[in-house]
Amino acid sequence: MVLEMNRRLGLYDLNYEELEVLVAGWGEPHFRATQVWTWLYRSLVDDFEAMSNLPAALRTRLAVESDLALLTPLAEQESATGETRKVLFRLRDGNTIESVLMNYYDRRTACISTQVGCGMGCVFCATGQGGLARNLSAGEIVAQVLYLARELRTAAIGQAQEQGIQADLAAHPVTNIVFMGMGEPLANYAATRRAIETLADDRGYNLGVRHMTISTVGLVPGIRRLAEEGLPVNLAISLHAPDDELRNRLVPVNRRYPLAELMAAAQDYVAKTHRRITIEYALMAGINDAVDQARALATLLDGMLCHVNLIPLNLTPGSPLQPSPREQVEAFRSILEGAGIPTTVRIRRGIDIEAGCGQLRRRQKELDIAAR
Repeated sequence: MVLEMNRRLGLYDLNYEELEVLVAGWGEPHFRATQVWTWLYRSLVDDFEAMSNLPAALRTRLAVESDLALLTPLAEQESATGETRKVLFRLRDGNTIESVLMNYYDRRTACISTQVGCGMGCVFCATGQGGLARNLSAGEIVAQVLYLARELRTAAIGQAQEQGIQADLAAHPVTNIVFMGMGEPLANYAATRRAIETLADDRGYNLGVRHMTISTVGLVPGIRRLAEEGLPVNLAISLHAPDDELRNRLVPVNRRYPLAELMAAAQDYVAKTHRRITIEYALMAGINDAVDQARALATLLDGMLCHVNLIPLNLTPGSPLQPSPREQVEAFRSILEGAGIPTTVRIRRGIDIEAGCGQLRRRQKELDIAAR
């Protein structure tokens, strides 16, 4: 059954122009591509039979020769507050990935995976410790966003009906996307970029690129490529250490792209895009949270258009690493702010469901092994 499904075309993998070519090749007029695209990305339909303005023969051919079921929800967890939801998806080849939806008072942010696992090997990351299986296709990346958007829209329609009002179906259910789930987006550059372009297409989902963020551990060639191509996406760099010696241990890719090279690429990115960079810094007790390290970080970032996001470490079962205590977090922030560097502490959401990517996937693997 898996092999049969894999022979079918993943429709989300096509951009608009490719969809036009497909439909025209079937002898259909070009406007049919617009209709299909609208159903997929505005109406968020995931069933060809629901595409009511298409001829029955075209709906049948789409169902036979293409596929919208690129991923299937396998397990879900919701935080006690209801603000954070994590979904484990099974892909057509049996691999699994995670996505996280975070509800804020003014936005709904989807944290999306770009790879099955991750090859970067960061010591504090559950995904990184599991290794890399493969890249996701653009369609598999897009499908995560659309699944979460459908869930949000269904909930909004239900609430509107309870209140006796009309739901705003034109609004974006997912208002922000961060490519910082499982995997390194810049190690899967082409598929990540194509997914961004699909979701930004104004004939479909039409989410502004400035509402999307790519998070990287510091792949310098990818950062430079982003700057050269002029894609105005937000950039976040997972730094986690102010010096090469420590960063080599925490983020092994630093041995290939040390801090001097990474900071030069970041400065060039700012110069070419005029976009502020977010510096992600996971605080680990007794590892990278000392006041001297805060001062070293302030020196490293001096003069850069950036914002530091301090993240109390998400606990990973079996890891000796612990999050920094609150007073140490505040001391670290105070030093950075005193040096004129805008700094915030990320609100810890979804701790009760281990919202950091990789943990639900690992638990499911353990259950699968136990069931054999």
